[in-house]
Amino acid sequence: FYRRLYLSRTNEREIVDSFHRLYFDARAFNMTWRNTFWLGHQILKCPLDLWIYQEIITELRPEVIVETGTAFGGSALYLASICDIVGRGKIVTVDIEDRDGRPEHPRITYLTGSSVSDDTFKRVMREVSEGGPILVILDSDHRKDHVLAELRRYGPIVSKNSYLIVEDTNLNGHPVDPDFGPGPAEAVEEFLMKDQTFAVDSSKEKLFLSFNPGGYLKKIR
Repeated sequence: FYRRLYLSRTNEREIVDSFHRLYFDARAFNMTWRNTFWLGHQILKCPLDLWIYQEIITELRPEVIVETGTAFGGSALYLASICDIVGRGKIVTVDIEDRDGRPEHPRITYLTGSSVSDDTFKRVMREVSEGGPILVILDSDHRKDHVLAELRRYGPIVSKNSYLIVEDTNLNGHPVDPDFGPGPAEAVEEFLMKDQTFAVDSSKEKLFLSFNPGGYLKKIR
């Protein structure tokens, strides 16, 4: 029985990883996540992760969601829309580039600058309330050193039982883009070796396909 169960789970992982690579690489043909929109605005996410995000927001009712890596603003608009539905929360989103055409929404504050600079972090903290839950989503420069710097900078502001979500931990062969080099997954691994306040919440990968495997970090203390 246990051998059959092991083989079944092994085959399951192979199937999921194969579909993951197919889904991710279809971007080259302007399909899947490169051709996904929320209310008319491009959103460079896997829809299954977006579903998990709305579950987390509904459960936590965060006062502030900090997002690094704004891009076209589609994800900020999505998060703001879910906050509209639950009746609470605002989005503080940071990017090094100020793009025209980003969606306007009363819950969204756009900040321009490096997510790890002292000046940007001070501006983020001015938007953060001490009273409510704080959720952080990291989706800017995916190189390991930058992600690790973000983890160390933003981890302390995450509320207990809330999440520090590291996006695109699928890079560098986990299971896509094997030639990327050390990235988010490697940053998470090194971060968790020294920081005992967070733990990976694998239950957030229940829909099988996630661009953030091992990247849903729950603050446990």
